[in-house]
Amino acid sequence: MAWTLCETRSWLVASRAYLRRRGVPEHPQELVAHDCLSYPRPGESATWSFESAQGQRVTVPVRGPFAANNSEVLREAVLGGLGLAVLPDFSAQAALQAGRLVAVLPRWRPVGAFGERIYAIRPYSPVVPRAVQALVAYLRETLAAGFCP
Repeated sequence: MAWTLCETRSWLVASRAYLRRRGVPEHPQELVAHDCLSYPRPGESATWSFESAQGQRVTVPVRGPFAANNSEVLREAVLGGLGLAVLPDFSAQAALQAGRLVAVLPRWRPVGAFGERIYAIRPYSPVVPRAVQALVAYLRETLAAGFCP
């Protein structure tokens, strides 16, 4: 059983120091010349996909000096100036709001990197314990606004 708690999205981010050193890409195709910190998945090549507001989709191969299968670790690597990364909003939000990270390619939305919703999941049973109901209600209320930076 799953309850949707909130919507989520991904952001392409970099530190100001990295962008000063390497420049600000204006189009996803320019990422091939940048250090891209990826979130590897078994059996998948390192590519990032983006969609424009007009529905144009672009997929680019990426490579860089670092990869991790943890968005918090990737965020710290980006904050350290190692490169650009696609991060879920819940990992990037505080650093974006504080100005420690910068959203890159704001007219292009990363797609397919992470899920678009956060769920509360529980095993099936015909009766949902009150504690579980209360927790899910609390999480839905707390996360209702999502993680907008």
